[in-house]
Amino acid sequence: MIELLEQMNMWHWLAFGLGLLLLELLGTAGYLLWVGLSAMIVGVCLSLLPISWQLQWIAFASFSLVATWLWWRYQFNKDQQDDESSLLNKRDLQMIGKTARLEDAVQQGKCRIKIGDTTWTAETERDLEANTLVKVVKVTGIVLTIEPV
Repeated sequence: MIELLEQMNMWHWLAFGLGLLLLELLGTAGYLLWVGLSAMIVGVCLSLLPISWQLQWIAFASFSLVATWLWWRYQFNKDQQDDESSLLNKRDLQMIGKTARLEDAVQQGKCRIKIGDTTWTAETERDLEANTLVKVVKVTGIVLTIEPV
């Protein structure tokens, strides 16, 4: 086994890297991308510098860990930003801007309003007639603030 490791050259590393990149095409969701690129970097380094097989594997492990960690940090920060700006699974915030028609007259204060297939607690600052078209302008917890359109 040691003899095989001692005979590794630039072409072995490049072939190993390309093999990992081909496996990535089968749908490993990025797991083999950075490892394959790291193997190719070791192949390029080996073409420039004569390094021992032990150092080749240490460099491969180091490049793989650093590249994977950097990608993870980038993707984690991107996912955090996307989660903050997304309204997915935030039903209360999706309600802002929705319109509905009041079924009953409402006096200043709290009332119930039906939007879609759900009734919500709503509040208004003025008296509203029945059949008035209202719009949701703010959501506080589960209470919608409405005003006439």
